[in-house]
Amino acid sequence: MKGDAMIAIAVQGLAKRFGEVLAVADVSFEVRQGELFGFLGPNGAGKTTTINMLTGLARPDSGAIRIAGIDCASNPKAAQGLIGVVPDESNLYPELAGFENLCFCAALYGVRKKEREARAHELLETFGLAEAGNRKFAGYSRGMKRKLTIAAGIMHHPKILFLDEPTTGIDVASARQIRQLLAGLNKQGTTIFLTTHYIEEAERLCERIAFIVQGRVVRIDTVANLIEPVKEKHVMLLSVSNSMPEMQEKLTSAFPRLAFQSISDGQIRVESEEPIGVGPLVRFLEDLGVEVAEARRHRPSLEDIFVRITGIEAGAMKKEKEKAGGGA
Repeated sequence: MKGDAMIAIAVQGLAKRFGEVLAVADVSFEVRQGELFGFLGPNGAGKTTTINMLTGLARPDSGAIRIAGIDCASNPKAAQGLIGVVPDESNLYPELAGFENLCFCAALYGVRKKEREARAHELLETFGLAEAGNRKFAGYSRGMKRKLTIAAGIMHHPKILFLDEPTTGIDVASARQIRQLLAGLNKQGTTIFLTTHYIEEAERLCERIAFIVQGRVVRIDTVANLIEPVKEKHVMLLSVSNSMPEMQEKLTSAFPRLAFQSISDGQIRVESEEPIGVGPLVRFLEDLGVEVAEARRHRPSLEDIFVRITGIEAGAMKKEKEKAGGGA
């Protein structure tokens, strides 16, 4: 860090309780100017509560927040003009057209009529919504609604953009376009704070990531540093059609140089410092009466690190993704 002038967001000891539930517990981190910072964790981890406190939508029980050097406790409205907010659920008006929604949002920030109308046309074009600009927001698809909500958040050219689960529940093409737009905004100098439970999204977009589990930040680091410990590992995923008692123990005994982990019913993860020979493994399992349906090599990723640090299986995160009905 090169001093406070380089810090866009500074959080110290943030905590929030809802009744008996401690939603956020002693969270501290800093986000540098121009950084794309990811807040990664499962649903219910405290991501939305944290972002709501950072953007003034919720008051922390304790802790300090500084946005662009401004103390948000003593001067909560001073930072509002510097930030853009994209909530997890759209806050736009269903009875207004897309163009009208954008102009209304810009007017709230004091943008003059001529400028906000030009900006609205520009963003409708950028987000591929120009033809839908005069249609009511209520008639938009889920992906279109998400894109317009993001456009509304950047109408006033904010220096810092907060996005809560920006691609949850939308189609793959829209999710890809949103990621490209966010990367482009960041390249132009916008500081972005992004919450997500899509591990692949965090790995693709973010420079640094904080892992949050049960309201606590358990690790903050660059994606490169996080992946470094597993980068040289050799990993294979075995899919078996049937299982048997003590199968993992038998494999460990027969192949002591390999590490085995059951990651779901019917799937085994194999890890080694050396290249893994698939033939001996398949033959051994078949001799046990276990049928191997597939054996494929796996490139170690941020997902492996997340599982290792948090203890949360990647499958649990994927189930959340499926429930949300979207693709990252």
